[in-house]
Amino acid sequence: MAEVPGGDSGGGGGRHQKKRAKKGSARIDMTPMVDLAFLLLTFFILTTTMYRPSTLQLTFPVPDPTAPKPKPVNNALTLFLTKKDQILYYKDAFKPETQLTQTDFSKVEKMLIEMNKPTLERINALAKQLNDKKITEHAFDSLKNLTERQQEALYVIIKPEKDARYRNMIDIVDEMDISGIGKFAVQDSIKPEEQALIDLEKTKF
Repeated sequence: MAEVPGGDSGGGGGRHQKKRAKKGSARIDMTPMVDLAFLLLTFFILTTTMYRPSTLQLTFPVPDPTAPKPKPVNNALTLFLTKKDQILYYKDAFKPETQLTQTDFSKVEKMLIEMNKPTLERINALAKQLNDKKITEHAFDSLKNLTERQQEALYVIIKPEKDARYRNMIDIVDEMDISGIGKFAVQDSIKPEEQALIDLEKTKF
């Protein structure tokens, strides 16, 4: 069977086909763009102003000599969490004659309950009223928070030392809730005189 060379299916012949124009390769000269970038960079460097840190002026109030002196601390307890799950503590404010007492997590709950006994007794009385349905749960929570934050309630300062474990911190916070202690704070700073006593006691572990 014969074939028609160069023919298409329309039968019009190849001479009526349009020739496609050849596309030239596009090339962009980036040299002027680089010159412009360096020109703008130089302009902004020369015209910008360097940042100058500003300071805030603080004015402290003048101490009032007639103001009453703060009341002495008599319901505070400072706990130091240290190595081997040991706890060192002292009561009230730190004094030159202050001595640290050693305990551990098997005895600290009993100690905290004993020191916070008046507050814990009030909380237990509120819990009894809740169980007898004399007060609502919302009222119990409000009264419990007020009781834990009274001035005579025990205030605990927790100071974990570098040798303490993270687990010790979790356990001591749980003990605060069990012992009815609502006033407690965690501090990561230990005074040099406190650290000296801690280092002395750690030699006895």
